[in-house]
Amino acid sequence: MNQLSGILFCLISIFGASVCAQKPVTDYSSTANWAVLPGAYPKSLLTEWSDTQNEPVDVFYVYPTFLLDGKDVRWNYPINDSIHREKVIGTAVPFQASAWLEAGNLYVPFYQQAHIRSYYTLDSGGYDALMLAYKDVRAAFEYYLANYNNGKGIILAGHSQGSTHISMLLKEYFDGKELQNKLVAAYIPGIGIDTTMYSTISLMTDKEEIGGFVTWNTFRKKFDMKQYKWYKGKAVINPITWDLSPVASSKEHLGFLFSNGKMYRHSVTAHLSDGVIWINPPKFPYRYLAFTMKNYHAGDVNLFWEDIRVNSILRAKKYIQSKP
Repeated sequence: MNQLSGILFCLISIFGASVCAQKPVTDYSSTANWAVLPGAYPKSLLTEWSDTQNEPVDVFYVYPTFLLDGKDVRWNYPINDSIHREKVIGTAVPFQASAWLEAGNLYVPFYQQAHIRSYYTLDSGGYDALMLAYKDVRAAFEYYLANYNNGKGIILAGHSQGSTHISMLLKEYFDGKELQNKLVAAYIPGIGIDTTMYSTISLMTDKEEIGGFVTWNTFRKKFDMKQYKWYKGKAVINPITWDLSPVASSKEHLGFLFSNGKMYRHSVTAHLSDGVIWINPPKFPYRYLAFTMKNYHAGDVNLFWEDIRVNSILRAKKYIQSKP
Protein backbone atom coordinates (compact mmCIF):
# COMPACT_ATOMS: atom_id res chain seq x y z
CA MET A 1 0.00 0.00 0.00
CA ASN A 2 1.57 3.30 -1.04
CA GLN A 3 1.67 6.49 1.00
CA LEU A 4 -1.55 8.03 -0.26
CA SER A 5 -3.45 4.75 -0.34
CA GLY A 6 -2.56 4.11 3.29
CA ILE A 7 -3.63 7.56 4.38
CA LEU A 8 -6.88 7.39 2.45
CA PHE A 9 -7.60 3.94 3.85
CA CYS A 10 -7.27 5.31 7.37
CA LEU A 11 -9.32 8.35 6.48
CA ILE A 12 -12.18 6.34 5.04
CA SER A 13 -12.09 3.78 7.85
CA ILE A 14 -11.85 5.99 10.94
CA PHE A 15 -12.29 9.57 9.79
CA GLY A 16 -12.80 11.82 12.78
CA ALA A 17 -11.46 9.35 15.32
CA SER A 18 -7.85 10.48 15.20
CA VAL A 19 -6.18 12.26 18.10
CA CYS A 20 -5.59 15.19 15.77
CA ALA A 21 -9.36 15.69 15.56
CA GLN A 22 -9.16 17.21 19.03
CA LYS A 23 -6.65 19.86 17.97
CA PRO A 24 -7.90 23.26 16.79
CA VAL A 25 -8.70 23.69 13.12
CA THR A 26 -7.84 26.99 11.45
CA ASP A 27 -10.55 29.65 11.13
CA TYR A 28 -10.96 30.42 7.44
CA SER A 29 -13.44 33.21 7.97
CA SER A 30 -10.30 35.25 8.63
CA THR A 31 -8.74 36.45 5.38
CA ALA A 32 -5.36 36.37 7.14
CA ASN A 33 -5.46 32.58 6.87
CA TRP A 34 -5.61 32.67 3.08
CA ALA A 35 -2.41 33.09 1.08
CA VAL A 36 -4.44 34.00 -2.01
CA LEU A 37 -8.00 35.25 -2.46
CA PRO A 38 -9.44 36.86 -5.61
CA GLY A 39 -9.25 40.61 -5.33
CA ALA A 40 -6.41 40.38 -2.82
CA TYR A 41 -3.62 38.60 -4.68
CA PRO A 42 -0.08 38.95 -3.24
CA LYS A 43 2.45 41.02 -5.17
CA SER A 44 4.28 37.85 -6.21
CA LEU A 45 1.23 36.88 -8.27
CA LEU A 46 -0.02 40.14 -9.73
CA THR A 47 -0.27 40.30 -13.53
CA GLU A 48 -2.23 42.36 -15.99
CA TRP A 49 -5.23 40.03 -15.68
CA SER A 50 -4.96 38.45 -12.23
CA ASP A 51 -6.55 40.93 -9.86
CA THR A 52 -9.71 41.67 -11.83
CA GLN A 53 -11.03 38.16 -12.48
CA ASN A 54 -14.60 37.07 -12.02
CA GLU A 55 -14.47 33.88 -13.99
CA PRO A 56 -17.13 31.12 -14.01
CA VAL A 57 -14.42 28.68 -12.80
CA ASP A 58 -12.50 28.66 -9.50
CA VAL A 59 -9.10 27.13 -8.74
CA PHE A 60 -8.50 25.66 -5.27
CA TYR A 61 -4.75 25.03 -4.88
CA VAL A 62 -2.85 23.33 -2.02
CA TYR A 63 0.91 23.73 -1.86
CA PRO A 64 3.63 21.07 -1.28
CA THR A 65 5.71 20.31 1.81
CA PHE A 66 8.03 23.03 3.12
CA LEU A 67 8.57 21.51 6.58
CA LEU A 68 11.61 19.45 5.60
CA ASP A 69 14.33 20.02 8.19
CA GLY A 70 15.16 16.73 9.89
CA LYS A 71 16.24 18.63 13.01
CA ASP A 72 12.85 20.32 13.33
CA VAL A 73 10.96 18.25 15.91
CA ARG A 74 7.58 19.80 15.12
CA TRP A 75 4.97 17.62 13.45
CA ASN A 76 3.06 20.54 11.92
CA TYR A 77 3.73 24.15 10.98
CA PRO A 78 1.74 26.55 13.19
CA ILE A 79 -0.65 28.52 11.00
CA ASN A 80 1.08 31.82 11.84
CA ASP A 81 4.67 30.63 11.34
CA SER A 82 6.31 33.48 9.42
CA ILE A 83 8.88 31.31 7.62
CA HIS A 84 6.13 29.00 6.41
CA ARG A 85 4.08 31.91 5.10
CA GLU A 86 7.06 33.48 3.35
CA LYS A 87 7.83 30.21 1.56
CA VAL A 88 4.24 29.87 0.39
CA ILE A 89 3.97 33.44 -0.89
CA GLY A 90 7.52 33.58 -2.27
CA THR A 91 7.80 30.11 -3.81
CA ALA A 92 4.62 28.03 -4.13
CA VAL A 93 2.40 30.89 -5.27
CA PRO A 94 4.58 32.39 -8.04
CA PHE A 95 6.11 29.14 -9.31
CA GLN A 96 3.25 26.66 -8.93
CA ALA A 97 -0.17 28.18 -8.22
CA SER A 98 0.43 30.78 -10.92
CA ALA A 99 0.20 28.05 -13.58
CA TRP A 100 -3.57 27.84 -12.98
CA LEU A 101 -4.15 31.55 -12.47
CA GLU A 102 -5.52 32.33 -15.91
CA ALA A 103 -7.98 29.42 -15.81
CA GLY A 104 -10.07 30.83 -12.96
CA ASN A 105 -10.35 32.65 -9.66
CA LEU A 106 -7.52 31.44 -7.43
CA TYR A 107 -7.88 30.37 -3.78
CA VAL A 108 -4.90 29.24 -1.71
CA PRO A 109 -5.35 28.56 2.02
CA PHE A 110 -2.53 28.48 4.53
CA TYR A 111 -2.72 25.21 6.49
CA GLN A 112 -1.00 23.46 9.39
CA GLN A 113 1.24 21.48 7.10
CA ALA A 114 2.69 18.15 8.24
CA HIS A 115 6.45 17.52 8.42
CA ILE A 116 7.83 15.38 5.59
CA ARG A 117 8.67 12.62 8.09
CA SER A 118 4.93 12.04 8.53
CA TYR A 119 4.81 9.99 5.32
CA TYR A 120 7.34 7.51 6.70
CA THR A 121 6.05 7.36 10.28
CA LEU A 122 2.29 6.94 9.90
CA ASP A 123 2.07 4.66 12.94
CA SER A 124 4.09 6.86 15.27
CA GLY A 125 2.72 10.36 14.80
CA GLY A 126 2.73 10.85 11.04
CA TYR A 127 -0.90 9.92 10.48
CA ASP A 128 -2.13 12.41 13.09
CA ALA A 129 0.06 15.15 11.63
CA LEU A 130 -1.25 14.55 8.12
CA MET A 131 -4.83 14.41 9.33
CA LEU A 132 -4.44 17.71 11.17
CA ALA A 133 -3.14 19.23 7.94
CA TYR A 134 -6.03 17.69 5.99
CA LYS A 135 -8.59 18.95 8.49
CA ASP A 136 -7.35 22.48 7.80
CA VAL A 137 -7.55 21.96 4.04
CA ARG A 138 -11.01 20.43 4.48
CA ALA A 139 -12.16 23.37 6.62
CA ALA A 140 -10.81 25.83 4.05
CA PHE A 141 -12.58 24.00 1.24
CA GLU A 142 -15.87 23.91 3.14
CA TYR A 143 -15.61 27.63 3.88
CA TYR A 144 -14.81 28.26 0.22
CA LEU A 145 -17.85 26.25 -0.90
CA ALA A 146 -20.19 28.02 1.51
CA ASN A 147 -18.93 31.57 0.97
CA TYR A 148 -17.10 31.93 -2.34
CA ASN A 149 -18.05 29.31 -4.93
CA ASN A 150 -21.58 30.39 -5.80
CA GLY A 151 -22.12 27.53 -8.24
CA LYS A 152 -18.93 27.94 -10.29
CA GLY A 153 -16.89 25.11 -11.78
CA ILE A 154 -13.92 23.91 -9.75
CA ILE A 155 -10.34 23.09 -10.65
CA LEU A 156 -8.49 21.31 -7.85
CA ALA A 157 -4.70 21.59 -7.97
CA GLY A 158 -1.80 20.62 -5.77
CA HIS A 159 1.63 19.08 -5.59
CA SER A 160 3.20 16.46 -3.30
CA GLN A 161 1.60 16.90 0.17
CA GLY A 162 -0.79 19.33 -1.45
CA SER A 163 -1.82 16.60 -3.88
CA THR A 164 -2.33 14.21 -0.96
CA HIS A 165 -4.88 16.59 0.53
CA ILE A 166 -6.49 17.39 -2.83
CA SER A 167 -6.87 13.64 -3.42
CA MET A 168 -8.69 13.32 -0.11
CA LEU A 169 -11.01 16.20 -1.02
CA LEU A 170 -11.67 14.52 -4.35
CA LYS A 171 -12.62 11.30 -2.57
CA GLU A 172 -14.72 12.86 0.17
CA TYR A 173 -16.56 15.60 -1.70
CA PHE A 174 -16.63 14.66 -5.39
CA ASP A 175 -16.41 10.89 -5.95
CA GLY A 176 -19.99 9.79 -6.57
CA LYS A 177 -21.28 13.03 -5.04
CA GLU A 178 -23.38 15.85 -6.51
CA LEU A 179 -20.36 18.18 -6.47
CA GLN A 180 -18.72 16.00 -9.12
CA ASN A 181 -20.89 17.85 -11.66
CA LYS A 182 -18.86 21.00 -10.93
CA LEU A 183 -15.45 19.33 -11.27
CA VAL A 184 -13.52 20.78 -14.19
CA ALA A 185 -10.33 18.82 -13.47
CA ALA A 186 -8.04 17.77 -10.63
CA TYR A 187 -4.30 18.22 -11.18
CA ILE A 188 -2.57 16.08 -8.56
CA PRO A 189 1.10 15.43 -9.46
CA GLY A 190 3.79 14.26 -7.08
CA ILE A 191 2.07 11.29 -5.39
CA GLY A 192 1.30 7.69 -6.29
CA ILE A 193 -2.40 7.19 -7.09
CA ASP A 194 -3.98 3.83 -7.80
CA THR A 195 -6.03 3.80 -11.00
CA THR A 196 -8.89 2.34 -8.93
CA MET A 197 -8.70 5.00 -6.20
CA TYR A 198 -12.01 6.57 -7.17
CA SER A 199 -15.35 4.97 -7.99
CA THR A 200 -16.70 7.51 -10.46
CA ILE A 201 -13.73 9.79 -11.23
CA SER A 202 -11.31 8.62 -13.89
CA LEU A 203 -7.80 9.40 -15.04
CA MET A 204 -8.17 11.81 -17.98
CA THR A 205 -6.20 10.74 -21.05
CA ASP A 206 -7.18 13.49 -23.48
CA LYS A 207 -6.17 17.16 -23.27
CA GLU A 208 -9.78 18.37 -23.65
CA GLU A 209 -11.37 15.94 -21.21
CA ILE A 210 -13.09 17.31 -18.09
CA GLY A 211 -14.48 15.85 -14.87
CA GLY A 212 -11.52 13.64 -13.97
CA PHE A 213 -7.95 13.83 -12.67
CA VAL A 214 -4.42 13.90 -14.06
CA THR A 215 -1.23 12.94 -12.25
CA TRP A 216 2.45 12.38 -12.95
CA ASN A 217 5.78 12.02 -11.16
CA THR A 218 8.97 13.25 -12.78
CA PHE A 219 12.19 11.24 -12.71
CA ARG A 220 15.58 11.21 -14.40
CA LYS A 221 16.23 8.54 -17.00
CA LYS A 222 18.20 6.61 -14.37
CA PHE A 223 15.49 6.16 -11.75
CA ASP A 224 15.97 6.81 -8.07
CA MET A 225 14.68 3.35 -7.16
CA LYS A 226 14.13 4.21 -3.49
CA GLN A 227 11.57 6.81 -4.51
CA TYR A 228 10.29 4.93 -7.57
CA LYS A 229 8.81 2.18 -5.40
CA TRP A 230 6.07 4.61 -4.32
CA TYR A 231 4.97 5.24 -7.91
CA LYS A 232 5.50 1.99 -9.82
CA GLY A 233 2.22 0.79 -11.27
CA LYS A 234 0.32 3.96 -10.40
CA ALA A 235 -1.75 6.27 -12.58
CA VAL A 236 0.19 8.58 -14.90
CA ILE A 237 -0.24 10.76 -17.98
CA ASN A 238 2.27 12.69 -20.07
CA PRO A 239 1.97 16.36 -18.99
CA ILE A 240 3.10 17.66 -22.37
CA THR A 241 0.50 15.88 -24.51
CA TRP A 242 -2.00 15.14 -21.67
CA ASP A 243 -2.49 11.60 -22.88
CA LEU A 244 -0.66 8.27 -22.74
CA SER A 245 1.90 9.09 -25.43
CA PRO A 246 5.07 7.12 -24.68
CA VAL A 247 7.19 10.09 -25.76
CA ALA A 248 6.49 13.82 -26.03
CA SER A 249 9.30 15.67 -27.82
CA SER A 250 10.86 18.92 -26.72
CA LYS A 251 9.26 20.54 -29.77
CA GLU A 252 5.90 19.93 -28.09
CA HIS A 253 7.03 21.21 -24.69
CA LEU A 254 5.51 24.66 -24.09
CA GLY A 255 7.62 25.91 -21.23
CA PHE A 256 9.59 25.43 -18.01
CA LEU A 257 9.38 28.28 -15.46
CA PHE A 258 12.70 28.50 -13.61
CA SER A 259 13.32 30.14 -10.24
CA ASN A 260 14.77 33.22 -11.97
CA GLY A 261 11.29 33.91 -13.33
CA LYS A 262 12.26 33.14 -16.93
CA MET A 263 10.43 30.72 -19.21
CA TYR A 264 12.49 28.12 -21.10
CA ARG A 265 10.54 26.64 -23.97
CA HIS A 266 11.15 23.35 -25.78
CA SER A 267 13.58 22.25 -23.07
CA VAL A 268 12.13 18.89 -22.01
CA THR A 269 11.36 15.56 -23.70
CA ALA A 270 9.01 13.50 -21.54
CA HIS A 271 8.93 9.68 -21.65
CA LEU A 272 6.02 7.77 -20.15
CA SER A 273 7.04 4.79 -18.04
CA ASP A 274 5.41 2.54 -15.42
CA GLY A 275 3.73 5.00 -13.05
CA VAL A 276 6.12 7.89 -13.79
CA ILE A 277 7.50 10.06 -16.53
CA TRP A 278 11.22 10.50 -17.02
CA ILE A 279 13.18 13.27 -18.67
CA ASN A 280 16.77 14.06 -19.49
CA PRO A 281 18.18 17.16 -17.77
CA PRO A 282 16.25 20.18 -19.13
CA LYS A 283 17.96 22.25 -21.79
CA PHE A 284 18.43 25.69 -20.26
CA PRO A 285 21.38 27.88 -19.16
CA TYR A 286 21.59 26.32 -15.69
CA ARG A 287 21.39 22.74 -16.89
CA TYR A 288 24.32 21.69 -14.72
CA LEU A 289 22.08 22.05 -11.64
CA ALA A 290 19.79 19.32 -12.94
CA PHE A 291 22.63 16.79 -12.98
CA THR A 292 22.92 17.02 -9.18
CA MET A 293 19.31 15.91 -8.59
CA LYS A 294 18.35 12.26 -8.04
CA ASN A 295 14.86 12.88 -9.32
CA TYR A 296 12.84 15.86 -10.48
CA HIS A 297 9.99 15.65 -7.98
CA ALA A 298 10.50 19.28 -6.94
CA GLY A 299 9.89 20.35 -10.54
CA ASP A 300 6.71 18.36 -11.22
CA VAL A 301 4.81 21.63 -11.76
CA ASN A 302 7.28 24.29 -12.89
CA LEU A 303 8.97 21.95 -15.40
CA PHE A 304 5.60 21.92 -17.21
CA TRP A 305 4.33 25.32 -16.08
CA GLU A 306 3.28 26.63 -19.50
CA ASP A 307 1.83 23.25 -20.50
CA ILE A 308 -0.33 23.33 -17.36
CA ARG A 309 -1.36 26.94 -17.94
CA VAL A 310 -2.53 26.30 -21.49
CA ASN A 311 -4.21 23.01 -20.64
CA SER A 312 -6.09 24.34 -17.61
CA ILE A 313 -7.46 27.24 -19.68
CA LEU A 314 -8.57 24.75 -22.34
CA ARG A 315 -10.34 22.52 -19.82
CA ALA A 316 -12.00 25.52 -18.17
CA LYS A 317 -13.35 26.63 -21.55
CA LYS A 318 -14.59 23.12 -22.30
CA TYR A 319 -16.37 23.02 -18.95
CA ILE A 320 -18.04 26.40 -19.56
CA GLN A 321 -19.14 25.29 -23.04
CA SER A 322 -20.64 22.10 -21.59
CA LYS A 323 -23.05 24.05 -19.40
CA PRO A 324 -26.44 25.21 -20.74
